[in-house]
Parts: sequence; structure tokens; C-alpha cells
Amino acid sequence: MNLFKHLLAVFVLAAGALLPVSGFAQAASEHDHSHASAAPTATWTEGDVKKVDRESSKVTIKHGDIKYLEMPGMTMVFTVKDKGLLAAVKPGDKIQFMVVREGGKLVVTDIQPLR
Repeated sequence: MNLFKHLLAVFVLAAGALLPVSGFAQAASEHDHSHASAAPTATWTEGDVKKVDRESSKVTIKHGDIKYLEMPGMTMVFTVKDKGLLAAVKPGDKIQFMVVREGGKLVVTDIQPLR
């Protein structure tokens, strides 16, 4: 009988040790991750062009809040994905632009003049 109690105690301890893990695994698998895995979508941000460097594909923009990146308004230098986007802008222009995070850098993917 002593062996039976010993085995029963080992079984209860082992089951108790696994219970929180299995409960966590079940809770994690039941959680809907469909919205968490979706990356926030880029939105238009308004700004003023301060400097254009066509040679290095960079533009300095004083911009408002970039809400989807949770970035406050500031003046910063952005790399432009396509040099052609810089052909129609000059310092002093009021613009709206799209920016995305690529490889740890913020990259402007579109620029439109504001009217």
C-alpha cells in the first residue's frame, strides 16, 4: 500500500505541475490573434518640405503626428523609396505623404502636393 501512495503522490505532483502549462496553452490557442498580427496601415500625413536632396533620395519634412506609427509631429529627414517622388517637390511646399517602416528605417512611399 505504501508503494501505491508513493506512486499516487508522484502522479498528483506531476499532474499539478503540468496543469498550469496546459491551461496556458489552451488559453493561448483559444485567443484570437487575427487582429494582433495585422500591421497597422499607413495613412496620409501632412507636412511642409524643408529640404530636398535628390542625389541621396532624401527629403526633410516638418510633419504632423504620424498616428499609425504613434509618432508625434517633428522635423526629420526621410529616405524616399523612389527618387521620382522628389521631382515635383521643393522647399516650402505643403504636402501629404505616406511613410512605412522598412528594415528599421522610415521610408516615404508617396508624396502628393496639398492644395
